[in-house]
Amino acid sequence: MEEEIKSEFKNSGFDLDEEQEILSKCVAFCINYTLSPSDLVSSWEAYYLNRQLNEPIVQNAEMDGFLLHLQNVKKEAIIKEETGLHSYSIRDVEMILNNDDETKDNTPGTPTDQYVYSTAHDSTPLTYGSVFSSGKPSTLVTPFSKRTDRLAVKFSINTMPDVENGKQEPNHENNDIDEDDVVRKVTPRRRCSLVIHESGPKPGCRFMYDRTEDKVNALENRIRKHTRALAASGLYEEPTDPTIASQRSIFAVGMICCDGEGRLNEKSIMLQSSAEHSGGECVRLDLQRLSHFSVFPGQVVGIEGHNPSGHCLVASKLVDSIPSSVSEDEDLNPAKRQATGEDNQPTNLLCKQRELSMIIAAGPFTTIDNLLFEPLVELLAYAKRRQPQLLVLLGPFVDTDHPDIKKGTTDRSFDEIFRFDILRKLEDYVESMGSAARVLLVPSIRDANHDFVFPQPALDINVGDLKSQIASLNNPGIFEANEVKVGCCTVDVIKQVSGEEISRTASDGKPIDRMSRLANHILSQRSFYPLYPPAESVPLDLSLAPEALQLSLIPDVLILPSDIKYFVKVLNGESEGVNKMECVAVNPGRLSKGEGGGTFLELDYRGPDKINASIVGI
Repeated sequence: MEEEIKSEFKNSGFDLDEEQEILSKCVAFCINYTLSPSDLVSSWEAYYLNRQLNEPIVQNAEMDGFLLHLQNVKKEAIIKEETGLHSYSIRDVEMILNNDDETKDNTPGTPTDQYVYSTAHDSTPLTYGSVFSSGKPSTLVTPFSKRTDRLAVKFSINTMPDVENGKQEPNHENNDIDEDDVVRKVTPRRRCSLVIHESGPKPGCRFMYDRTEDKVNALENRIRKHTRALAASGLYEEPTDPTIASQRSIFAVGMICCDGEGRLNEKSIMLQSSAEHSGGECVRLDLQRLSHFSVFPGQVVGIEGHNPSGHCLVASKLVDSIPSSVSEDEDLNPAKRQATGEDNQPTNLLCKQRELSMIIAAGPFTTIDNLLFEPLVELLAYAKRRQPQLLVLLGPFVDTDHPDIKKGTTDRSFDEIFRFDILRKLEDYVESMGSAARVLLVPSIRDANHDFVFPQPALDINVGDLKSQIASLNNPGIFEANEVKVGCCTVDVIKQVSGEEISRTASDGKPIDRMSRLANHILSQRSFYPLYPPAESVPLDLSLAPEALQLSLIPDVLILPSDIKYFVKVLNGESEGVNKMECVAVNPGRLSKGEGGGTFLELDYRGPDKINASIVGI
């Protein structure tokens, strides 16, 4: 049969790329779908024309898509042959999932990625996109649905001894509790206020037009801003040129950089001062005399030391943060503050200020073996029981790293996946929860349906009458809910800074938590992305909206989703002459990991010293 298939391809003018592997797959297709070699090649020609492939070469990478084509043809033939036969679609699967009682796990021990079905026509499961269906009703079995450890608290921190408003803690361990009973126990929340700070690019903006001049100006402005702030504090001398030889101690401000390509080390640290003081020249920086430090490329620091030769600045003190007492733009321009649906809202429906309950989850929102978005469905079911004032969802929503998106084996556009599998579920959530529920979406550079640029405009969502309840934020972005300031950035800046940072800890000092130190860099640098040059995966465009990367205020909550292990850290920045700054930095983890579930965060905030946070494994 392999020879016949090969001959048919040759007669039709097609060459085989990986011949043996392709022929073995084609033989399986012929057997499973009762096709002759000539019928198989005819089907390939139809697939070839529909996909508008350029070269007459049968490639192994196209076999998955060709299999879907054969399955769709088979499904259409069965539907025509037997009238009244229902073809199960994505909407049917959603209905099954939404009606499924998550407290029960009676799924049989079926092998991974298989489906239990019964049909008299064919023993092969049929597929529409990534959703399996057959001629008869089927029971969905996936690795995610077969897991046993559901809604388990991985980590918690509670600095609120008294639980007010009759709120009950979730019973994560007892999965047999009736869902309606849980809903009755939770006191309904009042609507929170929501103000979005608009400082990023607008939807539909042009990008990939940045010039070297734009990059230089953006970096120069960062150095100048730090210089002015440190000079205004009165704690240090007037900044001077660090490249000039001098026997006396000087104070200089500049950006940490590496003397060549590769990773930073203690022998390759350079300090680039501003064009105003040194013409942008660099000088080697010696940190041997410092008992502790933590530096990375792109970090703007103040250095006290001396440069006796003019070629190396020997540091005696390193200042890596701006005093909060002189930070600029403590409140953003009122013209850039956009209220969402508060103007017509009665004040008695708004809850007390400086108190906020949130559920925070970061994508991916579906497992890698399908596009059913089961973790998102389960998260929304949990949110319906807990009734948070604000549900914050951070991308990626349609993940470019998902196998089906990478291979192009889905027959729907990325926008269709986002609107039908994400937005429609969120609309159903807010409609069922009432006017008090709010949802905020933050895009990611891994979103296949959105602009691949950073900083990133907000998602262009059209939710009609629900626009006061479902909103989108720039990436990175700042918003206020009940006067609680929240900053978030979906780029994995924690992991990227961690890979470039070098540090030394004091031998006699207290051990410093590494996650807290990494999150503190974001606050001390007053930037959502202080790393420069950026990671290869980050499409940084400094000409688009460099002000969007600035952290002009210390947020009460800083959301930094990362592939690094989840955390909740209360940051206390205290140094000489610097006012105490308190911020709760959180990494909710990823909602899905591989074929299983991940984690999300449930947070009640009433001040930096009054928080109740739980990392929940889904």
